[in-house]
Amino acid sequence: MPFKVLIIGLGQIGMGYDLTLDAGHIYSHARAFTMHPDFELIGGVDPDAERCATFERVYTCPAYADIDAALAAHSPDVVAIAVATAYHQAVLMEVLEHARPQAILCEKPLAYDLDGAQAMVDACASKGVELFVNYIRRSDPGAIEVGRRIAAGAIKAPLKGVVWYSKGLRHNGSHFMNLLEYWLGAVLRTAVIQTGRVLPDGDAEPDLDITFERGRAVFLAAREEDFSHYTVELIAANGRLRYESGGGRIEWQPVAEDGRLDGYKRLAELPEEIPSGMDRYQWHVADQLAAALQGRVAQLCTGTEALTSLSSIASLIPTSIHHA
Repeated sequence: MPFKVLIIGLGQIGMGYDLTLDAGHIYSHARAFTMHPDFELIGGVDPDAERCATFERVYTCPAYADIDAALAAHSPDVVAIAVATAYHQAVLMEVLEHARPQAILCEKPLAYDLDGAQAMVDACASKGVELFVNYIRRSDPGAIEVGRRIAAGAIKAPLKGVVWYSKGLRHNGSHFMNLLEYWLGAVLRTAVIQTGRVLPDGDAEPDLDITFERGRAVFLAAREEDFSHYTVELIAANGRLRYESGGGRIEWQPVAEDGRLDGYKRLAELPEEIPSGMDRYQWHVADQLAAALQGRVAQLCTGTEALTSLSSIASLIPTSIHHA
């Protein structure tokens, strides 16, 4: 039997990102849970009547203006929380007050502050509900393959690199903090190189120096208003990893003999492409969620892991804007 899913929040990640795209692009929860065979989309929740009407027309299942009405009508196995970050905690608590789903999949970041995030993790644990956070890159087959190679020593640690992020450390930089924690292990030390701007929504754009268990990376903030820029370059003893276009292209260049100068080595002329699934990233999240619910090994970010990433970030954003 497929797992029944209720989506709370029918904005971009809930429904909107792929509404006008062909079926080869799976960027929203609604499309992912509709297309994945292990799930059945049973409803959506949003206070916006137009969004609800669109959801009912496209996905032919009911939409509700409030959570209570939806949970009175349905008993979901999975609840996807896709509302604005400021409302994550309140929505999660309301869900747990009225229902006991097997799992909650929450958007990132888990919360704006550590106390709120900890309360969410604790509440789910006390109710026996698994909590996962939608750090999409953790579920991508390409990122999983990179992690496997680093763990196996095929990409040799320690690694050293540069991460470019834009649109704030909490919102988009946290994707790459979480990804590098997945690849390189726990954060050991952090330092702010330059404070950077504070954004209108209270997020910030610091440049950072982060030391992980298996390497070190400098995080540099780009200007989202100029263009989106999300890349990682990691240098290992035996080659270079390039994670470009937010993970849409992943390349590994192993070390090769120079061929011209004795005793010198260089990067191979032709890099190996590691296949990425970022055109279907939300489907891969659903796939990893299915694995977790079925008791199989899964790479999907847990609430506890997301709390660790948030903790790594919290000390790097001025206290005065944590609750902006």
